[in-house]
Amino acid sequence: MNQQDQWTSKLAFILAAAGSAIGLGAIWKFPYVAGTSGGGAFFILFLLFTFLIGFPLLMAEFVIGRGAQKEAVSAYRKIAPGSAWPWLGRMGVATAFILLSFYSVIGGWIVLYLGKSFSGDFFNHDFSQMFGQSISSTWPVLISQFIFMMITIFVVSRGIKNGIEKANQIMMPALFVLFAVLIIRSLTLDNAMEGVKFFLFPDFSKIGGDDILFALGQSFFSLSVGISVMVTYSSYLSKKESLTKSATTIVLLNVLISLLAGLAIFPGVFSLGLEPTEGPGLLFVVLPAVFDQIVFGQLFFIVFLALFLFATLTSAFSMLEIIVASITKGELENRAKWSWIIGILIFAFGVPSTLSYGVWSDFTLFDKIIFDQLDYLVSNILLPLGALFIALFVGYRYPREMLLQEFRAGSSVSVKGFALWLMLIRYVVPVVIIIVFINMLGLF
Repeated sequence: MNQQDQWTSKLAFILAAAGSAIGLGAIWKFPYVAGTSGGGAFFILFLLFTFLIGFPLLMAEFVIGRGAQKEAVSAYRKIAPGSAWPWLGRMGVATAFILLSFYSVIGGWIVLYLGKSFSGDFFNHDFSQMFGQSISSTWPVLISQFIFMMITIFVVSRGIKNGIEKANQIMMPALFVLFAVLIIRSLTLDNAMEGVKFFLFPDFSKIGGDDILFALGQSFFSLSVGISVMVTYSSYLSKKESLTKSATTIVLLNVLISLLAGLAIFPGVFSLGLEPTEGPGLLFVVLPAVFDQIVFGQLFFIVFLALFLFATLTSAFSMLEIIVASITKGELENRAKWSWIIGILIFAFGVPSTLSYGVWSDFTLFDKIIFDQLDYLVSNILLPLGALFIALFVGYRYPREMLLQEFRAGSSVSVKGFALWLMLIRYVVPVVIIIVFINMLGLF
């Protein structure tokens, strides 16, 4: 993408990057992974990884992207010409392709539920049974996933200013307001405090090696780091903006929305006698039941689903954007064509994930359906690996003086602050990722 297509303001960039980070990572995935991986103990590990690992990596991707003013593949090529490092960008593109293929499945579920929520007897159902029946129905889920991808393609095809930026500025703030309403009601349900205890009071005896890996993967997934999405997004950012302030804001917004999601979900789980280990359907089973307890609950639920759909789309925009940008390389006239070609290919690749809860549910590998296989591959292998290589690239390959200059451009961060960040990127981030991987493999 050429340099005329940039964010119009720092706020526009933060909203877009935060939207990419928040999306399904914080609202859908965080509660169910926390529910299956130890509750409060998982949340503590998630916070630790987010601030010590996720934040430095987010800054690393920002520095690469804005420093090169290029999309992911070209950025690595510009900074390290004649090397194999551009393959790190290509790995990110491939990961984004896989990720969006199954991510769009949940986007389709939201579209499907949004349609169902207009029914007059929506709340007169067993929500757990309704969710199971909904995601196992072949044509409704395929059509819903297709609609989700069509919206994603349309917005990305219009570019940064006219597509992604305008979409983000409209609805992101409203999502926070509605979450606040939901939490107030959730916390006033009977037995709600049991859910709060489960979520905020850690019991580390519930944590195993896989749970530590899940917490690390969740910190990457929820911040959109490890696949060079933020390299591409930051390449559209002015040199006048402070990268550290932008990264801090995005991390804090991500942690806040994860906290809000937990406080909205877990009190409802325990109040309604459900299991926190419900899995990917947790959000679709608990929230309708909570909204059912609110005056004008159906109306609020429709609005929430619309906003949730938008938050999900903002993440989808970023995933498709990194792929389209890597192919078009500044040729704006080809953006629309490639957006549609790639988007339709992603939809086709995602069909097996969509059907893995229905007609293909018996097709498993290592006791996982196709959807879960791809989720595990991306969240717990490709994202941490991508993050590891990004840390090594910035820590050891990026020229030191250029790195310092880009890190401090537009900000008042001291040289000591830069040195602390560089130490985390060089030593802490790689070591932690490697240790978690070794622990997962059971080598110690």
